[in-house]
Amino acid sequence: LARTVRKCVQQGHISQARSISSAENSISSFLATKTVQRQNGEKERRLFTDQEYGDRLETLRQTMREKEISACVFTSMHNTAYFSNFVYCSFGRPYGLVVTLDQEPCSLSALIDGGQPWRRSYGNNIVYTDWKKDNYFVAIKEALGDAKGKIGVEFDHLTFENYRKLCNLLPGSSLVDVGLDTARQRMFKSEEEIEIIKLGAATADIGGEACKKAMKEGVEEWEVAREGVAAMVKNISDKAGNKAELLDTWVWFQSGLNTDGAHNPLTNRKLINGDILSLNCFPMIQGYYTALERTMFLGHVDPASLKCWEANVAVHERGLELIKPGAKCSEIAAELNDLFQSFGLLQYRSFGYGHSFGVLSHYYGREAGLELREDIETVIEPGMVVSMEPMITIPEGQPGAGGYREHDIIVVNHDGTCENITKFPFGPEHNVV
Repeated sequence: LARTVRKCVQQGHISQARSISSAENSISSFLATKTVQRQNGEKERRLFTDQEYGDRLETLRQTMREKEISACVFTSMHNTAYFSNFVYCSFGRPYGLVVTLDQEPCSLSALIDGGQPWRRSYGNNIVYTDWKKDNYFVAIKEALGDAKGKIGVEFDHLTFENYRKLCNLLPGSSLVDVGLDTARQRMFKSEEEIEIIKLGAATADIGGEACKKAMKEGVEEWEVAREGVAAMVKNISDKAGNKAELLDTWVWFQSGLNTDGAHNPLTNRKLINGDILSLNCFPMIQGYYTALERTMFLGHVDPASLKCWEANVAVHERGLELIKPGAKCSEIAAELNDLFQSFGLLQYRSFGYGHSFGVLSHYYGREAGLELREDIETVIEPGMVVSMEPMITIPEGQPGAGGYREHDIIVVNHDGTCENITKFPFGPEHNVV
């Protein structure tokens, strides 16, 4: 470009030279832009009220004041969504949320998303450009303003590379972990959250019924799953589409040998009469996860399988009774272990007996402090939402081979009562299709 300008000047084409030089300056200016604003359109209605997000931020800021933290830089999907409503799509780019003690929260997004992050976020939004590596960190610095001292980050999410970059960005500050504090905060659900979780559970039931209708000999696993996803997305659109995006709802429907793992993906395996089936419906409402999981059989169930199924149902029913205020997670697990042992099936158990619900999915979230496992000493309290989901897997080649799992969601209400919000029936009397 410079040679072209010189040639134009030498040949007397001054106006053309000026035009080329101006274009060069414009390109340079464009590529030098590191952050921009994209407040395109109007703010969308969010999943929860402004009061809800304000209360969450005030609880967070109380923790920050107690620990003398001047600001938090969240990089995870779950905390970004929990404190701002924005559920980001990373696709290899970093996103996040900055919360200071006295300014509105500020989500951080890539220019590829246009104005959508600002429209969906509670608070402000800064967009960084792709034109130079690490413009994301320029956006962080801009959002932090004059914040110094202790900066809260999520040690369970922040990569080592980005940790070093943040340290270089903030030489006068120290990075401290707030991941455990925020996970504990998310464990306690507000009334607004509980209403969304109930909607999710009802949606999962609808998905389960749609899948059940599609279960026929010769049908492939993915075909059954497709019916459940469509039914759930429609219900979310009808009941919450005015305040939630439609993303991430899915079904894992497994048959035969594919039932041996709770998270096994879909295949094109065709259903065969007598198959053990595992139905798993997961509606997602603006980052909020719920689930329905059921053991089923196609056509008939053989005696060995029935014995295993009934034993797992008995453990499930006892587990539902144990979830109540004051119960300790580890003690629930211990009692259910004893029950499985009495059936001679403990060695076939697959994973923990239940977990918390809220902002999580199969690729983000998890409130690890509220899981029904032997190593978790958390005491169940009002405001918590937890599943009961025992599973055993009998190896291939043995009588009753396959994976058996039931899954219900229990809300521990703020008045101390407990409510099973999963209404899809379980057990052999209901689920031989």
